[in-house]
Amino acid sequence: MSERNTVMRSLHDMGLAAWFGGALMGAVGLNGAARAEGGTQAVTARIASSGWAKWAPVNATAIGTHLVGSSGLLAANAARVATQQGVAASTVAKTVLTGAALAATAYSRVLGKKIELASSSDPEDAEKAREHPVDTEKAQRQLAFLQWTIPALTGGLLVLNALHGEQQRPEEQARGMWQRAMSRAPHMPSMPPMPHMPSMPSMPDWRWTQH
Repeated sequence: MSERNTVMRSLHDMGLAAWFGGALMGAVGLNGAARAEGGTQAVTARIASSGWAKWAPVNATAIGTHLVGSSGLLAANAARVATQQGVAASTVAKTVLTGAALAATAYSRVLGKKIELASSSDPEDAEKAREHPVDTEKAQRQLAFLQWTIPALTGGLLVLNALHGEQQRPEEQARGMWQRAMSRAPHMPSMPPMPHMPSMPSMPDWRWTQH
């Protein structure tokens, strides 16, 4: 019998939704508004950097929430990962995408911080930028690429999450576990079709007949 994992599933889904939605909104809305209102490259970078810096703590919380939920769900479904055909492969794919999204998010924050320092009007930030010079144009190109890569990767995680939901359907679990058993013992007979409930007999007609 399956058990409910409402708390872990909620943490997993809400964290991923915020991670994906925030990245997409930033790439489309924040960066677009900065370009429209900035005027010069330095002002545009300053506006965008300020917005991303304010979002960074929320994004970090969302990522942490998602990872806690993911770990909890993986522990709860460890038996299915081991015994149901296809679940291990989708879990590995999800793990790889999560790692790539984490790396892209971390590196984009590093680049964003460098651009923030280079475009800041604060004398202290300007001094730090001079101590650690950076090719601003190259960093901005890399950052623009990463800021579209993150919603693409987290969107892929949403698709795999939907696949995991389908794999949890009872008939999918039964079929996948049978296929895994057959792969380990190839001489086993094929899985019989799922039984159907017999149709109910029609009720007799109790109406009085005319004589």
